Amino acid sequence: MSEQIHVSFDELRDALRRVFAAHGCSDHVAGLIAENMAIAERDGAASHGIFRVDGYISTLKSGWVDGKAEPVIDDVAPGFIRADARNGFTLAATDAARHQLIAKARENGVAILAIHNSQHFGALWPDIEPFAREGFVAMSMVNSMACVVPYGGCKPVYGTNPLAFAAPRAGGDPVVFDQASSAMANGDVQIAAREGEALPPGAGVDAGGNPTTDPKAVLDGGALLPFGGHKGSSIAMMVEIMGAALTGGKFSFEVDWSEHPGAVIPHTGQFILLIDPGQGAARPFAARVEELIGRLRDAGVERLPGERRYAARRRAAQHGIPLDAEDWARLRERAGI
Repeated sequence: MSEQIHVSFDELRDALRRVFAAHGCSDHVAGLIAENMAIAERDGAASHGIFRVDGYISTLKSGWVDGKAEPVIDDVAPGFIRADARNGFTLAATDAARHQLIAKARENGVAILAIHNSQHFGALWPDIEPFAREGFVAMSMVNSMACVVPYGGCKPVYGTNPLAFAAPRAGGDPVVFDQASSAMANGDVQIAAREGEALPPGAGVDAGGNPTTDPKAVLDGGALLPFGGHKGSSIAMMVEIMGAALTGGKFSFEVDWSEHPGAVIPHTGQFILLIDPGQGAARPFAARVEELIGRLRDAGVERLPGERRYAARRRAAQHGIPLDAEDWARLRERAGI
């Protein structure tokens, strides 16, 4: 690794936008991907930051994804919106449906956005944290590509299948978590392989199905395991059902890149749920959440879900986003800056 430097959020986002616009994305889509990736880097989630640039570029070059696709939004029921991403990114579909989704949740107390024919490769919490800041409880699920062995099984069926949740609180930033249903996120395994680090026991198996702590063995024909045995496996199954069966997207095991060498982004579906707690909560919702947080603090909990990201965000606001100097130079070169 070279020396570390610090850049502003706007500088990073602009460089990323230029890169994606130069590799087949419309200006609007490039901006959405750049925003998501810059947020991840700012908030300390390196596995979803500039580490993923090469994957986006190779996938766009392969023809697997349409970086200029314009989603089609279909109002199918009072509380249900269906979005066809038209082989584009879920970020564009979410953006296109956002105002309508909020309006439905305000009117009905609940609203669902089901995205299909879509690609997702970024962090989930940037999708839903803004909804919590507007007073909603928000949840999202997205499946990926088959790289996780279900509990009791012997070959990959599920994706890492993350679940993200956000809720407003009275005394601070929203409670937000974004976690894979696998023991580790696939991006973290790739980073461990790059850095020569071992995985924790129970994270994955090699090509022969044997437990391993070698990230390269997991990536080279092996697979990840669900967290918590059958419990994580059940959550992974739920995400497949909600992210693929409900939305009309592909199951993780249906993703097939064989005719698009270089593609690494899964073609799946995304489910987003909004709840307006003001419609039905018997007591002020945000205050009730704060009561729970107070009890957690009394019990000795020092860090709530999402607080590490908020701390990284505050540091970045004060000092800039820390990046490897060589990575930043390479990104600027790609961006033509």
